[in-house]
Amino acid sequence: MAILGELGTEILIPVCGVVGIVFAVAQWFIVSKVKVTPGAASAGGGGKNGYGDYLIEEEEGLNDHNVVVKCAEIQTAISEGATSFLFTMYQYVGMFMVVFAAVIFVFLGSIEGFSTKGQPCTYSTGTCKPALYTALFSTASFLLGAITSLVSGFLGMKIATYANARTTLEARKGVGKAFITAFRSGAVMGFLLSSSGLVVLYITINVFKMYYGDDWEGLFESITGYGLGGSSMALFGRVGGGIYTKAADVGADLVGKVERNIPEDDPRNPAVIADNVGDNVGDIAGMGSDLFGSYAESSCAALVVASISSFGINHDFTAMCYPLLVSSVGIIVCLLTTLFATDFFEIKAASEIEPALKKQLIISTALMTIGVAVISWLALPAKFTIFNFGAQKDVSNWGLFFCVAVGLWAGLIIGFVTEYYTSNAYSPVQDVADSCRTGAATNVIFGLALGYKSVIIPIFAIAVSIYVSFSIAAMYGIAMAALGMLSTMATGLAIDAYGPISDNAGGIAEMAGMSHRIRERTDALDAAGNTTAAIGKGFAIGSAALVSLALFGAFVSRAGVKVVDVLSPKVFIGLIVGAMLPYWFSAMTMKSVGSAALKMVEEVRRQFNTIPGLMEGTAKPDYATCVKISTDASIREMIPPGALVMLTPLIVGTLFGVETLSGVLAGALVSGVQVS
Repeated sequence: MAILGELGTEILIPVCGVVGIVFAVAQWFIVSKVKVTPGAASAGGGGKNGYGDYLIEEEEGLNDHNVVVKCAEIQTAISEGATSFLFTMYQYVGMFMVVFAAVIFVFLGSIEGFSTKGQPCTYSTGTCKPALYTALFSTASFLLGAITSLVSGFLGMKIATYANARTTLEARKGVGKAFITAFRSGAVMGFLLSSSGLVVLYITINVFKMYYGDDWEGLFESITGYGLGGSSMALFGRVGGGIYTKAADVGADLVGKVERNIPEDDPRNPAVIADNVGDNVGDIAGMGSDLFGSYAESSCAALVVASISSFGINHDFTAMCYPLLVSSVGIIVCLLTTLFATDFFEIKAASEIEPALKKQLIISTALMTIGVAVISWLALPAKFTIFNFGAQKDVSNWGLFFCVAVGLWAGLIIGFVTEYYTSNAYSPVQDVADSCRTGAATNVIFGLALGYKSVIIPIFAIAVSIYVSFSIAAMYGIAMAALGMLSTMATGLAIDAYGPISDNAGGIAEMAGMSHRIRERTDALDAAGNTTAAIGKGFAIGSAALVSLALFGAFVSRAGVKVVDVLSPKVFIGLIVGAMLPYWFSAMTMKSVGSAALKMVEEVRRQFNTIPGLMEGTAKPDYATCVKISTDASIREMIPPGALVMLTPLIVGTLFGVETLSGVLAGALVSGVQVS
């Protein structure tokens, strides 16, 4: 047995989760001290981060009263637009959630003809609970995961809209002050999401355990619904939010910047509010739900494999909770890492922002490696077995440590490679910029080439992670490698959310007519934020690839498929069709963005042409109509891509069988990673 006893596990996991939530609330409280109301600022003083607390307006002899009032008004408009969109989307998603929950119950309950009698366990001796009740608990965990995902996205959006104007106002004191406000706000989202996900999953396991008792096989199979619920809601959040933000962005830029030659985020642009709303509902609410879905799926995949390994057979609760213990350590590590950015070091110049964010990744990865080593030693027996396609594979506790560590460091590599290919500090982006000298055609060619080239190193990193982790601990090792990538999720989310928050801060500064010096500072924040947001997406893609493979392995094991033979016609046609699905999905979403952007362009042109005094700044544009166009288009257009993803496995499996479905899933996984 492990050194850490069952009582220690039952204390450690919820305590770490609560500590993360308390830390998030503390960061929220500090950010809330920045008031979005007019008031006298303290002149002079030795402010932190290399700047005094005097304001630029005071230095330039300006009155800051109107600026603060405008910032508050703009923040309210952005918050109301984002809230309206999410509530509208949740109405449609809620209906889908109920229908799909019913489908899950019917499919799982019908396995034994809706019998209420216990059945022999598949992987262990004894009698397991009836399939009907497992269907009921799976449906409940699906709904719980879906609701947690929706709440995570909504809280992320509210935090971001709350912080945007505050970041703008702090930029009047210095770039360091603004950076801390934006990063603290991102940390609120990161810690709330990762901690609440951990606590809810842990409570769910303990509540379900009251019914299942010693039937851990049935218990953790029913828990897998939690991951499915989280990822399915993340799908709609990502697609709906993505269509919204890109439609508004394209519409605002094409007419405002290109045709009318006015600055980005100019208040005269009718689509400017919709554009800023899009950042919050797409890159924050959608990203939050996305990473929560990956976390829930990787945890559930590891738990279901462990339940039919020696951990579950021997009822070793501490070892069984190893995935949750890794996440618990991750919360504490990320908490310490956040203090390096907000308290231990000072940002004194714009050039220090991006290195500071990169240090967050390095510090959290290094500390997490030590933390994983300690928890592997404390929570795992020296030797144990892991289920491996019908057999039990001998594994050591240090073997599992390497599985988590390889995923952890592969995630860092993917993050840095993503940063290299998206940052304006390096030659790839500079080459694309230089290609613009000869027109749009060469720009597109260089951009596509850069995108294709950026796939190479991350794929090798993922491949190494898969080989090492599978060689050590089969599919459980792959699930733990994915969880290793996500173990520093709180830091990753803080960095990712920082990007849209700083971007919106720049937009608010422009719309409020603030000093050009403030806009220079927010632009510096935004430039680093664009890159770090891409780093967060790299983490999400890498972990999703590993999670998908782990779930694929769990599926073929549970379905009794011993070999997926690519030379079998059923499997091969499944591979081809599966490889096509990401392109079909991408085509649907791109066309949806194009259709929505077309309507947005037409509306913005109409307002510029028909509203007297709009270009002169004497008339106010109709922001609400543009917000409505993006909302209606994204809600309407997100249904077909979502249905394609959710219904394909059901239709293929029902009509063509398990072999063909295995090919479809494998083809979609391999193809989808490259496109991502």
